[in-house]
Amino acid sequence: MVNKYYDLVTSFYEFGWGESFHFAPRFKGESLRESIKRHEHFLALQLGLKPGQKVLDVGCGIGGPLREIARFSSTSVTGLNNNEYQISRGKELNRIAGVDRTCDFVKADFMKMPFPDNSFDAVYAIEATCHAPDAYGCYSEIYRKHQKIKAEIEIGDGLPDIRSTEQCIDALKKAGFEVIWSKDLAAGSPVPWYLPLDTTHFSLNSFRLTAVGRFFTKNMVKALEYLGLAPKGSQRVQDFLEKAAQGLVEGGRKEIFTPLFFFSARKPHSESQ
Repeated sequence: MVNKYYDLVTSFYEFGWGESFHFAPRFKGESLRESIKRHEHFLALQLGLKPGQKVLDVGCGIGGPLREIARFSSTSVTGLNNNEYQISRGKELNRIAGVDRTCDFVKADFMKMPFPDNSFDAVYAIEATCHAPDAYGCYSEIYRKHQKIKAEIEIGDGLPDIRSTEQCIDALKKAGFEVIWSKDLAAGSPVPWYLPLDTTHFSLNSFRLTAVGRFFTKNMVKALEYLGLAPKGSQRVQDFLEKAAQGLVEGGRKEIFTPLFFFSARKPHSESQ
């Protein structure tokens, strides 16, 4: 039904509304196009996009927001759409706008996204997921990459379950503590805490943690285990530690995991003390 609808109305939308099929908060004296553009810039800033990142637009229409956000943030944006006509029109507009080398479209159902986990640095949807027959299923697809990162960290670091910072604070209060203050210390650090684990970063001081150093370590462990000089299973341990490192880096980049959550709490003073 949705596909047939957009086959019929897309040209009317573009003629009457422009390339971006959505509403936006609007100030007095501001044109419709100005408000839409400003809203798309607002979304890019809220996502914290950085040049070179890969972004997914879920339910992208003909790609008006996709092109604006890509140019504003210097990112590569992939538009996910299930309508062939809108995709063909979007590709032509990408070519005209000169973003066809960094931005593209994928024809697929956003209830079954054809991407592996951790394919994108950010995902957004503008007035599109309302077309999903099942909202939970749609958001689960978007959330899937975060779950994979969480699992990699838990397995690699021997954690039963990673708690949210809110859960930590709630547990302190339930135990009777008075929380003085709390903060994610990673948020204000000029150097990312995960930098030593980032294989894209090279450092002679921590060579064994770089991509080249890890390659040598992996093969050395494999050889030692084969020769019987390392316990059986050493290579498997090294493999899941590698995955844990990848999860930590991705979790840090996306700001969904921190090892630096600090809190200060004290036992309340009673009247008898």
